[in-house]
Amino acid sequence: MSRPVRVRFAPSPTGPLHIGGVRTALYNYLFARKHGGAMILRIEDTDSQRFVPGAEEYILRSLAWCGIEIDEGVGVGGPHAPYRQSERRELYLQYARQLVRDGWAYYAFDTAEELEALRRDAESRGEAFAYNYAVRGRLATSLALPAEEVEARIARGDQWVVRFRTPENEIVQMHDLIRGEVEVNTSTLDDKVLYKSADALPTYHLANIVDDHLMEITHVIRGEEWLPSLPLHYLLYRAFGWTDSQPQFAHLPLLLKPTGGGKLSKRDGDKMGFPVFPLFWQSPTGETARGYREDGYLPEAFINMLALLGWNPGTEQELFTMAELIDAFSLDRVSKSGARFQPDKARWFNAQYLHRLSDPELAAICQPHLRAHGVEVSDERAGRAAGIMKERASLTTELWELISFFFVAPTEYEEKQARKFWKGENPRILKELRGVLAAIDDFSQENTERIVHGWIAKRGYPTGQVMNTLRLALVGAGKGPGMYDVTSFIGREETLRRIDKLVDTLQPFE
Repeated sequence: MSRPVRVRFAPSPTGPLHIGGVRTALYNYLFARKHGGAMILRIEDTDSQRFVPGAEEYILRSLAWCGIEIDEGVGVGGPHAPYRQSERRELYLQYARQLVRDGWAYYAFDTAEELEALRRDAESRGEAFAYNYAVRGRLATSLALPAEEVEARIARGDQWVVRFRTPENEIVQMHDLIRGEVEVNTSTLDDKVLYKSADALPTYHLANIVDDHLMEITHVIRGEEWLPSLPLHYLLYRAFGWTDSQPQFAHLPLLLKPTGGGKLSKRDGDKMGFPVFPLFWQSPTGETARGYREDGYLPEAFINMLALLGWNPGTEQELFTMAELIDAFSLDRVSKSGARFQPDKARWFNAQYLHRLSDPELAAICQPHLRAHGVEVSDERAGRAAGIMKERASLTTELWELISFFFVAPTEYEEKQARKFWKGENPRILKELRGVLAAIDDFSQENTERIVHGWIAKRGYPTGQVMNTLRLALVGAGKGPGMYDVTSFIGREETLRRIDKLVDTLQPFE
């Protein structure tokens, strides 16, 4: 590659960042790091009517949580500042006027009411109205009006837009790094609006071309929804005389619903019980949306899952660190077709990462949950408890329920388990076991197991029956790890207290 690689992620702050947007950011980041290039974050906030307060901050927090590092842009700075398009508005007017001056664009003074009348008239004839070469010369445009009238309209404050003057009946030949060669006849295109005097802001088409050029972007990696705009963008590069420095384009496949039909949306997540945003979101109006972080996902697992939605490494490997993703990533292994999101697979990825965490790492995750339930313990004990139970968890939010009995004695007993084991000889056997446990000085897991199993064998008791009755006393339910994991963790005195509590509070079943 002749120029240093420079890619950009350019979201609009119109709401929370969808996981499809996160994947776009991730692929840009992986490509930049793979080629020793730079990752730029640009905020495209020219749509003032859809701007949502707090959305930009949400984007920054989401990227940081995902481990996607920004080299230049909003929140970081850099030589091409400012990186918010709303702070560059004067720049775009200059380039819009240049296009008009060079004959590649024109002023149009049509009102919304006039355009609506033209659409209705076309529909009455069974046609679709298109603002293009066929009509622009006979409407209220600078191509049809005398120059003096155009200047007078602008001077007196009439509202206008700048439209691109799309060539007639010309083949635009384009190349996409994922989809290959693409051709479009310009006669199928309309004259897109590039700039609007009403809010003194450009549309996406003008702003992103100008900014990509000035910020020296070498590769535009974006969503499939922008593929229909590619002919216009090619023509704009030609109109500005920037074809020699034009970036290469790659349009990513859509993220599809779990059912495979259509683009993944928040509605799908709400209906099927999974988030479609990286972090919890609350809008200024109070609307909320779940986030992967708050639902108990680890960022490494979330990123690993997203990376494989639309890209494959060409091997059987499924688990990748970020460094491994960077090393393996290439655009030629990105699929052309949409990638179906699988909620169960997302949980599977998270479970793999959760099971690999060390006790200290688990402690850092568990401590906030423990404190929220009034439990104050050392990191060593928090991590040890979570380490015992982590193989049974898929999400970090499941850990409290899995480890709570290590720190809080049961206050009630699972009825099914109690009816099964708190009857017959079992209460008497548990009292006898209490005496055995009370006499043990070395209450380590190995020593306690050796002594108790020796006692069980000597007395001829059924091992499962004894252990499940003990589990009822210590855990309150038919779940949890091996009983000696529990006894060694809570210690002899707490073990005896829990046995006494069961004996004193629950009448045996007949």
